[in-house]
Amino acid sequence: MTKGFSSVWTREGRSAKSTPGLSRDQIVRAALELLDAEGADGLSMRKLGAKLGAGATSIYWYVANKDELLELAYDEIWGEMVIADPEQVSWRYAAASFGKSMRQAILRHPWASRLIGRMPAIGPNALRATDRLRHAIAVAGFEGLEIDYAISTLTAYVFGMSIPETAFNEYLAKEEPDEEAMRAAVTQAMADYPEMVKRVEAYHNLDASQVREMSFDFGLYTVLDGLEARLVT
Repeated sequence: MTKGFSSVWTREGRSAKSTPGLSRDQIVRAALELLDAEGADGLSMRKLGAKLGAGATSIYWYVANKDELLELAYDEIWGEMVIADPEQVSWRYAAASFGKSMRQAILRHPWASRLIGRMPAIGPNALRATDRLRHAIAVAGFEGLEIDYAISTLTAYVFGMSIPETAFNEYLAKEEPDEEAMRAAVTQAMADYPEMVKRVEAYHNLDASQVREMSFDFGLYTVLDGLEARLVT
């Protein structure tokens, strides 16, 4: 049995003049605060109503369920993603600015990583950002379906690097592990692989956040190098 597709973005909006009490912007801002503080599991209509000091009626005026509320919040995250104007800078700079901005948005709002691939990004902010990225890729010289393939390659890289990073950050925030003990355990597990042990030791005195930043940039520009190489073959 198939399930019909529904989205807060595809149904008729409510008139602001007849809205009881709260505005949608107020509801979305409060939902974002709850999500950032407690994650997706911590968001509920009851908690949101209590935070806003309002009954469920005001919330349900705008959203039919929690998923629609998440859609609204998810699109706000896309609104934080910045991409330089491809008419003013090179396509590589524009694409790189988008990739870095997307990573930072996901890290600021780790709950959003659970929506990637499950919830379509079809809100106004997401479509605006995606269209500008599409334009940058087209300016580079890609045509037809290859524009979509290039965008998918870039975003898949950002997701692939950022989602595990958010999970690790959440683990560190909850567990506060003994880093020295963790390093010792990893080194012991790699005892039969001395070259790998050397790699672990090489990171010992480095700032972990800076290493992750450099690692992300290395991969990002490598992806862009690969895309650029396809244009000259």
